[in-house]
Amino acid sequence: MSEKITHRILVVDDSQETLELFCLQLGDAYTIDTALSLQEARQLLEINRYHIAIVDLVLPGENGLDLIQTIASDYPYTAVIAISGQASIETAVAAMKLGASEYLVKPFRNLDLINIQVEKILQTQWLIAENQRLNAMIQKDIETNLIIGNSLAIQALLQKVKKIAKLDTLALITGETGVGKSVFAELIHCNSLRKDKKFVAVNCGSLTETLLESLLFGHKRGAFTDAFRDKVGYFQEANGGTLFLDEITETSLAFQVKLLKVLESGIFRQVGSDHDLYTDVRIIAATNKDIKESVDNGQFREDLYYRLNVIKLHIPPLRERKDDIKILASAFTSEFCAKYKKSELKLSPGVLSILLNYEWKGNIRELRNAIEHAVILAGHKVIQPDDLPENILGNAALSDMAGYYDGGGTWNAAKKEFSRRYFHQLLSQCEGNFSLAAKVSGLTRDNLYKKCEQLGIDYSHYRKSNIKNEDKKVGQL
Repeated sequence: MSEKITHRILVVDDSQETLELFCLQLGDAYTIDTALSLQEARQLLEINRYHIAIVDLVLPGENGLDLIQTIASDYPYTAVIAISGQASIETAVAAMKLGASEYLVKPFRNLDLINIQVEKILQTQWLIAENQRLNAMIQKDIETNLIIGNSLAIQALLQKVKKIAKLDTLALITGETGVGKSVFAELIHCNSLRKDKKFVAVNCGSLTETLLESLLFGHKRGAFTDAFRDKVGYFQEANGGTLFLDEITETSLAFQVKLLKVLESGIFRQVGSDHDLYTDVRIIAATNKDIKESVDNGQFREDLYYRLNVIKLHIPPLRERKDDIKILASAFTSEFCAKYKKSELKLSPGVLSILLNYEWKGNIRELRNAIEHAVILAGHKVIQPDDLPENILGNAALSDMAGYYDGGGTWNAAKKEFSRRYFHQLLSQCEGNFSLAAKVSGLTRDNLYKKCEQLGIDYSHYRKSNIKNEDKKVGQL
């Protein structure tokens, strides 16, 4: 199916010349409908589904902001690009707060910018739709709403889960902290024959050996100080279900011997008891360490390693599967909008750029926290860069600076080139918001202007294409 059929764009402007310009610029790739008035635009919106509406804010006797508000409330699947020949900070900000994704100023000095903005919006819409499609396909075989992502790595893992879930094999899940190891463990349980029984998760790294043994095996009254009554352990509680042992490499060698016995025979003994008990649980273990290295170092028993490592699932860090970042960010935005009873928010292109370029050492957990922070602070319908946590915003603005110097030329030349690239990157990632750029760089606004002029940086490009953020105040950070 051709792209012209699948993507439909509505252009609303009182100038026939402007409408013809958009038709010429976009007509070869997309289906374009035009309207000279808000009334005509509303009629078209009622009978067609549009991916994007390009709306002039200043029409004779009418206000394009009214149409943007209507689209945001009645046609949430339609993205908006606001345009105006009477550009002002106030109208730009008002359009963005009502839900516009982009803002363009007439006359259009760079027509390619129109295509860039349209393609950027359509790409974001495609990623969200593709994730929904893939999840729907997986849903037929795997019942889950736990895993979000459409990267090749995640899809390969889901196919592996589908194969092993209904088998009673042990599984070992590896990956950095925050990548979602516990989520995958629960996913396996939810699609296994044990799904009607309990799923019990234990973080072995947060417990002392004595407490861990008591929690897993249970204890008899009087077995130790404060053991005032008998207690059933997790091996009994999860009987017939699944027991997830997170950070398994943090356990002692003595405990590993006892665990190995349970894995091999299903037999264990409560602390302080003289009688053996039997359990039928599926064990799934996880670690954020190189478990083979722990074996080689004598910190983890080799026989237990081979017993656990029947099926291995390795979850790559978020920085290695950036295709998932937009999908995860969108899903977390919806989640926290519902939690905090806010109307649905969108992520601005500037925010998406920062998220895609951040390292995410805390992986999905860190991304989730960042989005929650942004949703809480957002005071408009589009999440802006200064809604993000300061550490993410600052690191994003300064990322990859070390690689800008190639070692050639004089020190003064290298310093000038470094500075030029630094300020280009800073203004780009702050979307032309000089207040925000000054905050990140530690300079005053006046000094920032002077630096740009000295280095020959045309900061008007960033201001004109991203004017929507100029009235942001540093105090809102």
